[in-house]
Amino acid sequence: MARLLFAITLAVCCLPLLPGLGGLLTSAFAFLPALGLAEASLSGWRELIAWPGLSHSLWLTLLSGLASSLLAVMLSFAILQATWQTPFWQRIARSLPGLLALPHVAFAIGLVLFLSPSGWLFRLSSPLTGDMPPTWSLIQDPYVLGLTLALTLKETPFLLLMSLSVLSQIDVHRLTMVSASLGYDRTSTWIKVIFPLWFAKMRFPIFAVVAYSLSVVDVAMILGPNTPPTFAVLVWQWFNDPDLSLLPRASAGALVLFLLCALVLIGYRFFEWLICERFNRWQFTGTRRAWLPGRHLWWPVVIVPLLVIPALFIWSFALRWSFPDWLPSRYGLRFWNQELAYVGALIGNSVLLALISATVAVIFAMGCLERAVSPRQGALPKAVIAIPLLVPQLSILFGIQVAVYSLPGQWHVPATIWAHIFFAFPYVYLALDGPWQQFDQRLIQTARSLGVSAMAAWLRIKLPLLLPAIILAWAVGASVSLAQYLPTQLLGAGRINTLTTEAVSLSSGLDRRISGLYGLMQALIPLLVFVLATFLSRVMQRRLTPHQSVATQPGANNHDAVCQSTQHKRA
Repeated sequence: MARLLFAITLAVCCLPLLPGLGGLLTSAFAFLPALGLAEASLSGWRELIAWPGLSHSLWLTLLSGLASSLLAVMLSFAILQATWQTPFWQRIARSLPGLLALPHVAFAIGLVLFLSPSGWLFRLSSPLTGDMPPTWSLIQDPYVLGLTLALTLKETPFLLLMSLSVLSQIDVHRLTMVSASLGYDRTSTWIKVIFPLWFAKMRFPIFAVVAYSLSVVDVAMILGPNTPPTFAVLVWQWFNDPDLSLLPRASAGALVLFLLCALVLIGYRFFEWLICERFNRWQFTGTRRAWLPGRHLWWPVVIVPLLVIPALFIWSFALRWSFPDWLPSRYGLRFWNQELAYVGALIGNSVLLALISATVAVIFAMGCLERAVSPRQGALPKAVIAIPLLVPQLSILFGIQVAVYSLPGQWHVPATIWAHIFFAFPYVYLALDGPWQQFDQRLIQTARSLGVSAMAAWLRIKLPLLLPAIILAWAVGASVSLAQYLPTQLLGAGRINTLTTEAVSLSSGLDRRISGLYGLMQALIPLLVFVLATFLSRVMQRRLTPHQSVATQPGANNHDAVCQSTQHKRA
């Protein structure tokens, strides 16, 4: 069964990329027989190069993507250095799922309502700044400050979550003790000893952050500048041009975006090699005392999302809210009554896609992890897992769209489901990888020695023990699916509407009440999924506590633990 799931996973995650890449290349070189373009040419590339503001758009993309990634990495390391193995870190770890459950789009809409010139922040500060809104804004500013801030605050919890498994592979306590015996303080130990190890093992998560920041479309449409926009948004606008003869220009832009991300990732890998291997004298020379900002850096990462949700909530009920009033003067349910029926249909589409994609992604991940723990079979290559994280969505999805549209019949529904599974799978796999590796295989071996079949041992012992982690991984996959914008919009052919697609479409509208309503609903659904998953996971954990306490006590007899578990199941 594991071998079959492994083969299906490879087929789902790799095979569609071939026609996707082929569709991107053929359309980039103006070979589209369906549009009457039967000969390859460089017309799309000429139009791309001639576009005014192209260099400025590329510069904005590099500035926002690299700055936000660098800030997120620095912020994550500073927080880890100050809080790891302290009671405060437990509070951080408990809050990470809730922060990750807030979708990027809902967070961006909330920032618009909070940081715009007439937003809540400037209303609260009006006693100091005056009764008129400021003339400057962090929203859609020409220096991409608001976009950089949003990406930094959203990617920091992701890097912290990925650091959990990375630091568990590094004996931080032993390294700290040895360094202290040599006269190094805690901060200097983290910078000189732990940082090189952490930085190398965090390569793929940082790759994912860099690739997303460079190619993000939905958040950049809400918070980024318009004249010109970032390059990913510019390519997206070209895709939506009603003149199909200009499609080669959009395809050429998508290919440039792909090459830009690849070059930046190669440059990052070269930078990692320089500071960690080539010019690494800084690790063993210099002062043994250092200083980094402490745990207080964590509070902006928590406080801003906490303020975003109330802003969305209040705006969705506001009828009249004049500046500089702190709160609306009139409330009402007019917009809720107006949109409730339509929102219900959107919620149904979003939840159905999330249920299917998260369930299939969990099944695929379990099959691949079961194959990985087998001593005679290889694990899923890291490159395969990283493909959905590292490849710009816009580049690969457009190529797949061209390939799908060339097929007879209507394929928008299965193509959309595939895309959600494709992008949810790596997050589910990474969420399950740690618990799967930590499972003691001797429990299964002992059960087999007692005459229990392999399938029965897996169902009676391994599955119950890993079920809490599976439930949380399913919630991760569902939240990733609920946040997908480009896959639904491109492969759904405009016929599949979700909360995310509607929230992005309405975010540029003039009515903040509608934007607040859809942003609030888009934020609450993933949060409810995480709350339900956490509750079920803790219930399962409490039910399994007696068995786990026996099996995991130092010096406990695993044979007795399995016997008790098997007898309990048979009873």
